[in-house]
Amino acid sequence: MSKPDELLVALAAMVESEQSNQMSLTVVVPGAVITGRLAPEAVWRQRVAEVLDASESLKPFSSVFAPATARHSARPDHLHLHLARILQGSFGLPNAGGMYRISIESVSSWTIGDLSYSDQ
Repeated sequence: MSKPDELLVALAAMVESEQSNQMSLTVVVPGAVITGRLAPEAVWRQRVAEVLDASESLKPFSSVFAPATARHSARPDHLHLHLARILQGSFGLPNAGGMYRISIESVSSWTIGDLSYSDQ
């Protein structure tokens, strides 16, 4: 088990405390480079719940993500990215951006900002 980067933990804690979703971040995790914007866990959960709730077949799962079930911790152990894409070669997947929850311990490197990619 690796020790989480304290600077990355501090950034995640700041996003959680300020309830901001404007910090762009790119992370390297096993098998992927993911770029997107950090979001507070409660905001992330709410958005996922809304997407699931809009689907007849997935609607029952929306309650799992309801913000009321969010665990509040002074020391975040996950990053919550929205408008996120997995960078694969010159493409970003998915096209519209997704919602990713990433264990901070699994991040091997990171940088502030979105990495560029081409949709063509």
